[in-house]
Amino acid sequence: MTETPRISLLLVLLTTVTFSFRSAIASSKGRWYNVGDHVPLFANKVGPLNNPSWYFNYLVVLISKRCSFLQGGQYSIECETYQYFDLPFCRPDPLIKKKESLGEVLNSDRLTNALHELKFREDKAGEILCQKKLKGDEVAKFRDAVIEDFYFQMYYDDLPLWGFIGKVEEESWTVDGKGPKYYLFKHVQFDALYNGNQIIEISAFSDPNHVVDITEDVETTVKFTYSVFWNATSSPFENRMDKYSRTSLLPTHRQIHWFSFVNSIVIIVLLIGLLTLLFMRHLKNDLKKCSGGDEEEEKEVGWKYIHSDVFRCPPQMPLFCAVLGTGTQFLTMVCLLFVLAFVGVLYPYNRGALCTSLVVIHTLISGVAGYSSASFYSQFSETGWERSVLLTGILYLGPLFITVSILNTVAIFYGATAALPFGTIVVIFLVYALVTIPLLAIGGVIGYRFSSKFQAPSATKRCPREIPALPWYRKTPGQLFLAGLLPFSAIVLELHHLYATVWGYKICTNSSILFFTFIILIILTALLSVGLTYIQLTIEDHEWWWRSVLRGGSTAFFMFVYCIYFYAKSNMRGFMQLSFFLGYNACMCYAFFLMLGTISFRASLMFVRHIYSAVKNE
Repeated sequence: MTETPRISLLLVLLTTVTFSFRSAIASSKGRWYNVGDHVPLFANKVGPLNNPSWYFNYLVVLISKRCSFLQGGQYSIECETYQYFDLPFCRPDPLIKKKESLGEVLNSDRLTNALHELKFREDKAGEILCQKKLKGDEVAKFRDAVIEDFYFQMYYDDLPLWGFIGKVEEESWTVDGKGPKYYLFKHVQFDALYNGNQIIEISAFSDPNHVVDITEDVETTVKFTYSVFWNATSSPFENRMDKYSRTSLLPTHRQIHWFSFVNSIVIIVLLIGLLTLLFMRHLKNDLKKCSGGDEEEEKEVGWKYIHSDVFRCPPQMPLFCAVLGTGTQFLTMVCLLFVLAFVGVLYPYNRGALCTSLVVIHTLISGVAGYSSASFYSQFSETGWERSVLLTGILYLGPLFITVSILNTVAIFYGATAALPFGTIVVIFLVYALVTIPLLAIGGVIGYRFSSKFQAPSATKRCPREIPALPWYRKTPGQLFLAGLLPFSAIVLELHHLYATVWGYKICTNSSILFFTFIILIILTALLSVGLTYIQLTIEDHEWWWRSVLRGGSTAFFMFVYCIYFYAKSNMRGFMQLSFFLGYNACMCYAFFLMLGTISFRASLMFVRHIYSAVKNE
């Protein structure tokens, strides 16, 4: 076992205890304001809600809080969003775009200044934003946005707030009964809470009593207004993100989390019990038979007869090492992301921090991938390690580049904020060329220089032993199905919340649950890999190297199938939403395939070394 997996495992163990005492909180670096200080309000984006289950929540909020947007709502998709002023709202002059980080751009944030003047602790009622004459085509734009349930998003003191653009009155609700009516909200009320000199909370409510009819494409004059009301609160600044987690902390959701956790623990206990029975009875008896010298009994021990083939190099060795290198890189990256969440760098709505961290960490640990790939390859051959490092550099980033290029073209065609600016594309290419490639090469050189010969407990014969015919349930497809289904069943509920966080408005505020789910996934993958590898060896099938990688990675196939089910159950529609959802989910599942496949192989390798070393010692 190389040093890199040990380092990754150490990171996991160090954060296991600390995460149980930590939930995501707001940054403690808050801004202080005096009464009357100008606090900028940034307009971000607009987009369709497209959420079939959202309307029930909307009715509840409509009754209790007038026509408000459910803060931190349930499930939807955010890839199809447009810049706020793509709709003919009141535009400031000049329109100033906020300078954004790489993560904010990748997160499709496009912040600009807004006309609203929300000064600290200064109430305003019915303030006129502007009076605008909307032309027929501009009315049509607003009506199309209302039909698609468009919402808008803004930021105030780094706090996100949402509101709806308009409402629809169905035919049964209209007075004339001539069909649905479409109304544009022309008044927005901001309710803000403060504690001392700090802003704690802000919400936007679109008033259904202040609307303008936009059913017909006729020129209309609209007076856009807004109000802002400040109220004191005793809630500390550190807890100002709590309201975004309330939907995740409802009793029903807590029960679901607990059910998911208990279900995972039960599966682990059953597997541990099964493997304990396997090791304590069958494997122990096998080792006794091997040491007893009884020829008749020895024939029963199938895995002992393939000792001269079990450590034979797998085919496509450079590709195999590239899988191990890339998988180790992803495992290290995930562990470091959890560490950043623990120390408070990553917290809910730290705008763009997650995307920035993904890019920076993945780039800086490229040397880990090069080292892991080259060091493992060099254990078997003194030449050719360069090819394995080259494959490591393109194994994941190559398909990712192709996917992002296609999706970026689609986003440009639709004019969505998901389209990457040319400057951002240039920066990414420079980072890859000037940082990733050199670090990958340096890691490969270090791995080659400090590698040692592969220490196999038994010698390998020149000609491989013939593998006997196997029944269908012992072949590769059956093992992959079992190896992927059990870990997937243990994480499926948390996976649903993960998809809702990545593709919708649900906010993950309790990283410890996600972390323990990740640990459970690793344990289940390792246990199943060891058990199925032993079963494979007992039937004298020595081609376990690639099989162990596929067994671990098979969970990713179930994850991708579930993402298709997730899409089918939602109300997402349109080519752009479909392409973005499937494209980026395919990339995410591919990363999990590489990572879990690496974990599976490492666990199987440790097990195979152990049992054949025990036979040699006997």
